[in-house]
Order: sequence, then structure tokens, then C-alpha cells
Amino acid sequence: PLSSSIGSLKILGNNLVLLGHSNKSVWSTNVSRGYERSPVVAELLANGNFVMRDSNNNEASQFLWQSFDYPTDTLLPEMKLGYDLKKGLNRFLTSWRSYDDPSSGDFLYKLETRRLPEFYLMQGDVREHRSGPWNGIRFSGIPEDQYLSYMVYNFIENSEEVAYTFRMNNNSIYSRLKISSEGFLERLTRTPTSIAWNLFWYSPVDLKCDVYKACGVYSYCDENTSPVCNCIQGFMPLNEQRWDLRDWSSGCTRRTRLSCSGDDFTRMKNMKFPDTTMAIVDRSIDVKECEKRC
Repeated sequence: PLSSSIGSLKILGNNLVLLGHSNKSVWSTNVSRGYERSPVVAELLANGNFVMRDSNNNEASQFLWQSFDYPTDTLLPEMKLGYDLKKGLNRFLTSWRSYDDPSSGDFLYKLETRRLPEFYLMQGDVREHRSGPWNGIRFSGIPEDQYLSYMVYNFIENSEEVAYTFRMNNNSIYSRLKISSEGFLERLTRTPTSIAWNLFWYSPVDLKCDVYKACGVYSYCDENTSPVCNCIQGFMPLNEQRWDLRDWSSGCTRRTRLSCSGDDFTRMKNMKFPDTTMAIVDRSIDVKECEKRC
């Protein structure tokens, strides 16, 4: 932040520079242009992206700098959240300190790319919630982000980037993702008749079952059971006493040793995919081959 209300944003030496009191540089885009001789312009685009580019080149891939690469607490349509591997950028959301203080707060929403990529809601370095991996339509752990005819979600994973983005099919409807200062990921929408932004969904919804690792290993969380943590079929609490005291962190263990000849897979419905950071991922095989390897 500027130390006083005096400040100006200028193009100096082919860079955007923010000047504070006594014309001291507070911030700069710090871009090197090589031997390009055309003048530099700064432009606010219709999608909200503030860009710096060569005056004779308005190709998006050739922007010298763009604000969409540096999100704060909000993701607009056409912005990308995740990794730009060519630029070495990790784009993530950072909450405000409070509802009226825009300095960086405690909460982050960022992509973890190991194995199957998924987003984590973090408080500092502590994982609070995870999105579940991308299932081809949406992130499996956010069922509220259902298919909507006026919105298209996309997850890109290739040698140049690993990122999530969305766009609107209906130009009269607006939508944005935001991480709140209280630590919630929110989808906000606005229609031509709205007088304010509508909260379409937020995550985490259930502060029992949506919490990261709420129930420990080999267990699942169901808000309709008491207690909410349950061992999966064929397993029992590792520590009965702690389990009875509602401390589920130690999770569950097998009742009998695994038998490769007698045991089989069991289908569990309405589940979020398990954390995949420790999984083995092979996209070239089908379910039968996967079962065989297991």
C-alpha cells in the first residue's frame, strides 16, 4: 500500500510503474522487452484484464504483462487458476485480511499438481478443505458446482499449463469465484434484475465432513450418522477408546489381513474421491487393468 493518498500509475522505460510520495517507485512490472521499438500501451480489456502490450500487437499470447496472472481474492471468467509452466507462474487466490481490509489474509485457494491435480483451501500451511480431483465435468468434491447452461467450466492439463478456468455463455449473466476473509470459497452470480451479487454456493458447506482428513485413514464421513465418522467395510477403529471419545484422527485398520485370492473391491456410492497426492496415476489403462494391478 502507498504510505499516503498521493500516487500515480505511469509507463516509464517500457514498464508500468506505481509511484508514491515524492515520486518514489513502489511497484513495477519489471518486464524486459529485448529490441522491440514500438511504444508500450496499458489497456483495460472488456473482460477486466488490465494488460501492458506493444502498441502494434494485441494478441493475448504476446501481452508483456497482465493482471489476470496475479489474482487477489477473485476469479473472473477467462482468468486461470493454477500453473503456467512456460512463465513459471502459480496463480492462486488469497483472501482479504477482513471484509474491508484488502491486504493479504490467512486463507489461500491453490492447486496441488502431484498425481491427480486438485485444489486445496489452506489456512497458512494447513490444509482445511480439498476440491476433489477433476472428473471431466467439475471437481468431484464440489457437487454444488453443477452443470449450468450459461456457464462452461474447463480444466487444462498439458505440457504448458495445469489450470482451471470458466466462461459465460450468456453475456447478461455475471459470475465470479471468491475466497472470503472467513475462509469460504464462494460462487457469486448476478443477473440483469439483481440489485446485488447472489451467493450461488459456498464451500466447505459441512464443517464436520468437509474438513480435510476429518476421519482419518480407511474411514468416511457421513453427516447423517452418529458419530459422523465410520470405518469402511472390513475395517475397525485403530483405537476404540479415542474413537468413542470422538477423536477420529487415528482412523481405522483392517479386521483381517488382506487376501489377494479371497478379497475383492467394494463399490462405495456418493463419495468424494480420496486424496490422490499419494496415488499411482496411469491414464493409459482402464478400470479392469487398474483392479488387476491393485
